[in-house]
Amino acid sequence: MSRKHRGLIRRKGVDGQFVWHIDKKIKGYGRLCESCGTDDEDEASDYLTKRLKEIRDATVHGLRPKRSFRQCAARYLNENSYRRGISRDRDALVDMDSFIGDLYIDQMHDGSFERYREARRNPTEPRPGRKKIKPLSNGTLNRHIGVAARVLHDCATKWRDERANLTWLAQEPWINANAPHRKRQPYPLDWDEQQLIFEELAPHLQRMALFDVNTGARDEEMCALEWAWEQRVPELDTSAIRRTVFVIPGEVAKNRTEDPQPRLLVLNDAAQSIIDSVRGEHPRYVFTYENYAGTRDRLYTARTTGWLAARRRAAARYAGELRREAPPGFRGLRVHDMRHTFGRRLRAAGVSFEDRQDLLGHKSDRVTTHYSAAEIGNLVEAANQVIKSRKSPARTVLRMVSDRVTA
Repeated sequence: MSRKHRGLIRRKGVDGQFVWHIDKKIKGYGRLCESCGTDDEDEASDYLTKRLKEIRDATVHGLRPKRSFRQCAARYLNENSYRRGISRDRDALVDMDSFIGDLYIDQMHDGSFERYREARRNPTEPRPGRKKIKPLSNGTLNRHIGVAARVLHDCATKWRDERANLTWLAQEPWINANAPHRKRQPYPLDWDEQQLIFEELAPHLQRMALFDVNTGARDEEMCALEWAWEQRVPELDTSAIRRTVFVIPGEVAKNRTEDPQPRLLVLNDAAQSIIDSVRGEHPRYVFTYENYAGTRDRLYTARTTGWLAARRRAAARYAGELRREAPPGFRGLRVHDMRHTFGRRLRAAGVSFEDRQDLLGHKSDRVTTHYSAAEIGNLVEAANQVIKSRKSPARTVLRMVSDRVTA
């Protein structure tokens, strides 16, 4: 049976282990109830003394309790669990935890991140059997450290002690999350480059890439695409095509808004034929592949090892078939560049800016989630311009490469 002693109670946990807990009323503060995290009575007593001093310092002298960055990061993740992209914030905080997790927030400054920056820019060789750590770019480091800066911002402006009405941090420290970095430039494909890379892709990736250059779907939208989101538009049927569109839910469509709206994914004739060709392969997902067990499964990204291998093979063939050296953008071709290809071809075909916004799912003040059949018909016709553009006279496409312009 647990016994009470000086505001401490020894309780048995669900794992069968005994742990001391604080249960004490404090004048001017209220009731303090929390675990000491130990079965040692002396350690529990020391912890209680420490907590009483922190509370007295805060309520009487206006001093803030010491809090580790790890505690603050946990609260940040808990309060923002509903936000889109919180998983990336969590990954960043976990990556930084061994470097800054134990630091008290009132002692943190820009220099506190120096060890982390150095360790991630120039990772040491791992011990045998350990996974090799890839170096992080300045852009990734900026994003990670920016998350930590947001945690400290909340400590200084948002979170307060209930009794003393003091923010957790007296002043927000200046954190440099803007180290110079080179942003990866888009690389829209021309028709010859498209044929070269498509010939090297596996059939399931080839279908996805061809769908992407005809719809501008994002990688995550394309991989998550479900048959339940497909809607018929019978008013636009022809003798050869039964016209459909997809309405992608807001939680999947990444249109960069706090209140995400569903996205209309318009299918031109080429994209519609791809959809019809995979119909019936899987009961739920549109784009799938055959796994080792012989069953069809969804992909979570089109940037698989198969994509990377196809990219290397296409780059090796580039000079011999196109009579020029493979540009860095082609050697590092991303799935997202298929989307850039669609956008560039729309612009080259003279499609209006407003229609390009709708077709690409960009944020717009005038965009609506309700479209009439006539409006969808106009968007289908605009999307079909990228098919017709191949028949147009050759165009010179200028690409900015560092400080040089190449044709």
